[in-house]
Amino acid sequence: MTQHVFHLQAHWPGGRNDTGTLETKNLKTSISIPPEMDGPGVGTNPDEMLLGAAATCYIITLAAMMERSKIEKLDLTMESEGYVEVINEIITYKRIVHKPVVTLKKETSKKISTMLQKLAIKAENSCMISRALQGNVDVEAILTITYHLDDGY
Repeated sequence: MTQHVFHLQAHWPGGRNDTGTLETKNLKTSISIPPEMDGPGVGTNPDEMLLGAAATCYIITLAAMMERSKIEKLDLTMESEGYVEVINEIITYKRIVHKPVVTLKKETSKKISTMLQKLAIKAENSCMISRALQGNVDVEAILTITYHLDDGY
């Protein structure tokens, strides 16, 4: 069994509406409560961090699956949305929607497009962050495929 350990240091010197810091090996940022939740909105927040973890895991998983399937893409971009509900002062992360856009050559076959649709769903189910959220947060992927005549943009 292989085990990987990741480290994070957080510092929060004040109260609810103050700011803190978060630092990992490759990330250092300020943190606070977002303005949508009556916070100062400095740096990032747990809601964005969870969305970022889910989005980066998904897009990397999708890209790896495309590579293993020998699908040649010109580009892969994505927008993701996180939906948080507050009901009776209870805050719940309800849903994440990933919207990947894969750009292919114009001459790409219909078979590849069908395979991409399957991979978009498989990546959602295979990503370790999506699996960690399973049963608590609904995660959905809506794939868009675009075509270009040549390799240039």
